[in-house]
Amino acid sequence: MSNEKKKERRMFVWISVLAFVVSFVAGVASKLLCKPSWARKYSVALTDEVGTLHRDLAYGEGAANRFDLYLPADGSSARYGLVVYLHAGGFTQGDKSEDEKMLTWLCSKGYVAAGINYTLRTEENGCSVYSQSMEIKEAVPKVIEEAKKLGYRIDRMAVAGGSAGGTLAMLYAYRDAKDAPVPVKMMFEAVGPSSFYREDWGSYGLDLDTPESRKAAAGLFGVMLGKEIEETILDTPEYEQLIKPISAFLWVDENSAPSVIAYGVHDRVCPFQTSRHLVDALKKNKVDHQYFELPHSGHGLQNDDKIYEQYMETVEEYLERYLPVGGAYAH
Repeated sequence: MSNEKKKERRMFVWISVLAFVVSFVAGVASKLLCKPSWARKYSVALTDEVGTLHRDLAYGEGAANRFDLYLPADGSSARYGLVVYLHAGGFTQGDKSEDEKMLTWLCSKGYVAAGINYTLRTEENGCSVYSQSMEIKEAVPKVIEEAKKLGYRIDRMAVAGGSAGGTLAMLYAYRDAKDAPVPVKMMFEAVGPSSFYREDWGSYGLDLDTPESRKAAAGLFGVMLGKEIEETILDTPEYEQLIKPISAFLWVDENSAPSVIAYGVHDRVCPFQTSRHLVDALKKNKVDHQYFELPHSGHGLQNDDKIYEQYMETVEEYLERYLPVGGAYAH
């Protein structure tokens, strides 16, 4: 490839990634501005009556390879369920500390809860959705080992997240569950992209059949995959196999974990059309799932309070069904 071609490709990669990050920040801003009254139930302060927090435990050599572990105050059970909640941030921003209220709420219900950091993408480090998902895979056994050292034996788990964290949660639940140290009993996530087809990413103009659009698609999806993608293989079976490592819906099968998912129809950060592949895969494989479609909302799920509340209530129901505290759990 000539220097001019390389320079052109880098330009399209940068433009497409920048568009994704800018859109993501706008989506997060809209979410942070919206705090309906019902949401207070899921925003719990950490007290001695709730549990204890162990911060910044290491699971690897990287600076970001750290997790926070929330242990419920009642440490008398013979076994515990673990809930891992992965932070948002467009794969380039965010931190586990931003989910402290959610993680504390999970702890208050009697779960061991963990927030896991992963190495964020920068122009210098070349990290990708794939490399981040592998860090999560590496972290989970370390989380379970640390909990055991502290007197909490884990024998089942759930994995969850929002936006970028939702994608990473799906990849662990659908792609990596077979390698998990304990059974993955359920997954819940909101607005995480599960597919990377040009036709679905119209909010970024990637669906247009132009040389510029194809370059931008190859650039953005290549960054997410962590490998260079040639424009010529887009929209082919070869491309589907290439992108499969980060395409969560392609890993759904009849043994996949029960799932609760939510998407906003007007989401332009995680384009709404990407959700249809996930819903179809869950239906086709007869996976127990609940899908919440928010007709007036974007990435922040901010304009359909009642449906968003139903989503969270269903998350509770699935946790109680598949990960009951101190009792027998569904197989």
